This record gives sequence, structure tokens and C-alpha cells, in this order.
Amino acid sequence: MRYARFQPSMRMITALLAVLVASAAQAQSITPFVGNYIGTAEVEIDGTVKQRDLSVRIEEDDPGFSVEWSTVTYRDDGRSKAKSYSVSFLPSDREGIFGAAMKNNVFGKAVPLDPMKGEPYVWGRIEGETLTVYSLHVHDRGGYDLQQFDRTLAEGGLQLDFKSVRNGEVWREISAFLKREDQ
Repeated sequence: MRYARFQPSMRMITALLAVLVASAAQAQSITPFVGNYIGTAEVEIDGTVKQRDLSVRIEEDDPGFSVEWSTVTYRDDGRSKAKSYSVSFLPSDREGIFGAAMKNNVFGKAVPLDPMKGEPYVWGRIEGETLTVYSLHVHDRGGYDLQQFDRTLAEGGLQLDFKSVRNGEVWREISAFLKREDQ
């Protein structure tokens, strides 16, 4: 029996290289998102439009990353209310999906919070040019709130699209452009 010697053609080599480059480009990285961003959003609450100041800081933190965000709400009486959150994320076994590392277990390993104890379950993903952070809250009676923060790379900053779903119904949606601050 005679065996033919395999000799790849230039076309086959080019096609293989194209597949490898495309795969590398698909690798999900936080690097393009790293930075400080600020902006404002108008939010309608009970028929009244209110302004909110928004900020987010995204940092690489080997082997994962962290996201810190703040919202300042202004009241009619001149007072303001600020809320801030900070979550560290670690890579999961699934490409582009990150688990929140919000507390340490008894062995000192960073793990997510427990939604059955009234704590939020948080995770993130990077898909293309969008970093999404999800936060699931399970209510005492079994209902839920799911918040979704889509932060999409845009010229000069991030486009933020926020959605809050309560027991399957969209409760609130907010969109705003967050300008990248010089670092």
C-alpha cells in the first residue's frame, strides 16, 4: 500500500491562520473597558423626570477585574442620595463568563454571595464590545429582581443600558452615555 505525503497548500495555511486569528480576536478581554466613566441619565419615576449622576470604574485585577459604580439621585427638596457598589469578578470555566468574588469561604477562596440568604447573586460576561453585569435578588416570598447593566464600548466612552425586571415584568429601564475620563 502506498501513502501520499501530505503537503498543505498556501490556501490551506492561509485559511488555518485566519481561523486562529479569528479565535484570538474572540477571546474575551476586559482591557478595552478599563477606565473611569461619568455621565447623567434622566429617569422617569411616577410620571416625574429625575436626573441621576452616574459613574463607573473598571479595573483589571489579575486574574479577573473589578467594577465599581455609583448613582446619585437628586430629590425635589434639594437633598441627594448616593449609592455605590463594588464587585470583583473572576474567570469561570466558560469563555467570557465571570463569577463574582464577593466574599471568602471558610477556605479563603473568593466566592459569590448566596441568593437564598437574601444576598444578590452577581455574574458578568463579555460578549463582543459589551460588558454585562447581572444581579439577581431573591425576595423573602420567592419572587425576584434581576438587574442587567450593559456597558457597550462607544466612541469616547460607554453606552449604558440598564434594565430591572421584577418577577418577569420590566420595572425600570435607563440609558445613558458615560464619557471616558482621562486617566
